[in-house]
Amino acid sequence: MIVTMPAEAVVSRPSPFVVELSDADRAVLEERARAYTAPFADVVRAKIVLLAAAGMRNVSIAERLDVDVDAVSRWRKRFCTEGIGGLADRKRSGRPRSFPAEVVAEVKAMACQPPEDRGVPLSRWSSVELAGQAVAEGLAVAVSASTVRRWLAEDAIKPWQHRSWIFPRDPDFAAKAARVLDLYQRVFDARTST
Repeated sequence: MIVTMPAEAVVSRPSPFVVELSDADRAVLEERARAYTAPFADVVRAKIVLLAAAGMRNVSIAERLDVDVDAVSRWRKRFCTEGIGGLADRKRSGRPRSFPAEVVAEVKAMACQPPEDRGVPLSRWSSVELAGQAVAEGLAVAVSASTVRRWLAEDAIKPWQHRSWIFPRDPDFAAKAARVLDLYQRVFDARTST
């Protein structure tokens, strides 16, 4: 005969990590727990520690906050061993950067210059042409247009949306423009009209 226990009857053992808060820590955690603009994970972590300090067990905290028991256990332990600093995300491992920062900076600088400064017969850059020019100048062996687009998006650089200034070629432009500007300022023949 197999006996199953209902979910409400799950009994948890007390955690070996007992949370005791100083007044300063409590104030910081209560502020985080009430923050509407803070990241959700920070709010949940603060609530976990506050409930643990109130004497609740991990299973009860998990049910109340609708999180996994392992997460409650992890944040309780981190707070007890590392303090408030332990509630921050740890640096994650990942693939190392494929391109040095100097290459990224050079491509960004190239995007901020007109193409004719580099001898390229274009009116404006696109990410495809920037990637090709970076390879042509030997900045990188190969770089994709999507990578260049991502680099430029980091600093909101959009050379394909660049608008150029049209310089007037009319030698009498200044005199003609002065008359129009005077009309906007309601000045005619050096007299101001009201």
